[in-house]
Amino acid sequence: MRVGTVREIKNHEYRVGLTPESARELAAHGHEVWIESGAGLGIGATDGDYKACGAVIQPDAKTVFDGAEMIVKVKEPQAVERAMLREGQILYTYLHLAPDPEQTRELVESGVTAIAYETVTGPGNSLPLLKPMSQVAGRMSIQAGATALEKAHGGRGVLLGGVPGVLPGRVLVIGGGVVGFNAAQMAVGLGADVTILDRDPEVLERLGIHFESRAKTRFSNKANIEQMICETDLVIGAVLIPGAAAPKLVTRDMLKRMMPGAVLVDVAIDQGGCFETSHATTHAEPTYVVDGVVHYCVANMPGAVARTSTYALNNVTLPHALRIAELGWREALRRNPHLADGLNVHAGKVTYRAVADELGYDYAPISDVIG
Repeated sequence: MRVGTVREIKNHEYRVGLTPESARELAAHGHEVWIESGAGLGIGATDGDYKACGAVIQPDAKTVFDGAEMIVKVKEPQAVERAMLREGQILYTYLHLAPDPEQTRELVESGVTAIAYETVTGPGNSLPLLKPMSQVAGRMSIQAGATALEKAHGGRGVLLGGVPGVLPGRVLVIGGGVVGFNAAQMAVGLGADVTILDRDPEVLERLGIHFESRAKTRFSNKANIEQMICETDLVIGAVLIPGAAAPKLVTRDMLKRMMPGAVLVDVAIDQGGCFETSHATTHAEPTYVVDGVVHYCVANMPGAVARTSTYALNNVTLPHALRIAELGWREALRRNPHLADGLNVHAGKVTYRAVADELGYDYAPISDVIG
């Protein structure tokens, strides 16, 4: 199979779909790998590095889109890229379709077969292709929040770890999954006063055992959120419903009760955000202020640490890419139900129920598509 990777064009996105080492693996299995010139520069990989690994360098994205049977990316295709997709082509990348009706419509119209990293499952309903980026985003959320709390950036002027004789900053993490766990780890490591909210008693028990007295846990409900939001310096939104839009857990009314200069970091922004006042921002302009509260809602946080993120992502995406290239997408999905869960769009049909329900499409069961 001819597999192609293009340079990411989303604002300040430096990751790349295939590392030179991944290109080498695909080439070693007999596949042809096309790389757009300059695609890997954001992680320090030159065209020469890719050539040495057996890849063919192409001059522009259009050449790659026109010739490749499968496109491997990182972020959802932008409008100019969606216009280059064609019927029967395989798109393998993050999509986050539920809060993005325009992208969904254009993917449906293109006839492409779109497999989304974020809905590929693993044992125990895990999300193994989402996990490494959730780990990165969770850890980065505390870095970003700590910076936004500085007075020069509009924050309260609070140091999360405090100093002797001064109380540490208070951090509220809403959601105890992979993002929340990693955010809490970083905040605890800085010496902050950390509380984690979740609705799953087993998650709360696991977090309590892990953190012991270093972080507090509480059941997540409206009353507890309303109470804690008033006394918190930094709130991390770490809620995920796989493939679906995130619930709005912090309302506009709640902002009026928060301290001026408090910070919200919405890691769920790819799925529409879990704060009512959230809208996606970029690394170029990462924050904005509503009712005196600083919002950080960058939709591709891991792109800022592109090298770490790219290699972590390729570790989990490459095995499936190899199977799809070896077997074809249909047979690969037949043999692996977990990979089949990643199919979101095929030949003009929406094949992921949460997306269909959210955006009003007829749902086409994956079992009907793959036979």
